[in-house]
Amino acid sequence: MSALLEVDRLTKRFGGLCAISGCGFSVREGDAHGIIGPNGAGKTTLFNLVTGIYRPTEGTIRFRGKHIAGMRPGKIALMGIGRTFQNIRLCTNLTVLDNVRIAFDSRLCYSLPEAVFRLPRLEREERRSIVGSMGLLEPFGLAEHANELAGDLPYGSQRRLEIARALALKPSLLLLDEPAAGLNTGETAALTEFLRWVRNHFQVTIVLIEHHMHLVMNLCDRITVLDFGQTIAEGTPAEVRANPRVIDAYLGGTGEE
Repeated sequence: MSALLEVDRLTKRFGGLCAISGCGFSVREGDAHGIIGPNGAGKTTLFNLVTGIYRPTEGTIRFRGKHIAGMRPGKIALMGIGRTFQNIRLCTNLTVLDNVRIAFDSRLCYSLPEAVFRLPRLEREERRSIVGSMGLLEPFGLAEHANELAGDLPYGSQRRLEIARALALKPSLLLLDEPAAGLNTGETAALTEFLRWVRNHFQVTIVLIEHHMHLVMNLCDRITVLDFGQTIAEGTPAEVRANPRVIDAYLGGTGEE
């Protein structure tokens, strides 16, 4: 399978702190790919580099063969990379529908004069935005809450809304930063099946940072392990589970963190 995302010798320094050091891995198109490691291993920094929030100090990032390191976040998003955050970042004072429309509207096509004078194409595009956004909310179980404020949703529903908003960009690569954070065991098991459905239904490649090892081992095709910003292991769940360095450093010999 071809590599959708390639990271090579990636380094990010913040003054005297080296958060990512020579990190390298690749993500195959169609896979679910896990990024694991202890707190402070550089996982979220890695996502911020891929999505353009940070500019790398050294190294390369290629998406579909194109160098994207240093590009602006908006441009990277429109190329087909969506993401969620470890701490949910919704517009809590906007409705559930409007949160999805914020992302969906980036795909609309109308001119400034058409917007100013509210010409027919603007109205058609706005209807397309509403219909398309509602179409995303429906399978996520959020359509009935479309006109409620996002901040009033329960925590688990806010997680689903953030994923729906990311998918409104119609990405080919979806980055999920600790999607199971704050969920109990039953909710995490349900999330595992839900993410498997998302990957198949939306035909999207998933890369996720996660500490819940049952989710990672049951969902991911391949796993990359980081330690102090460096890649120390990569392979299938079985290969990572059997890696002595991974067992000693992260799994404690039990397969759980």
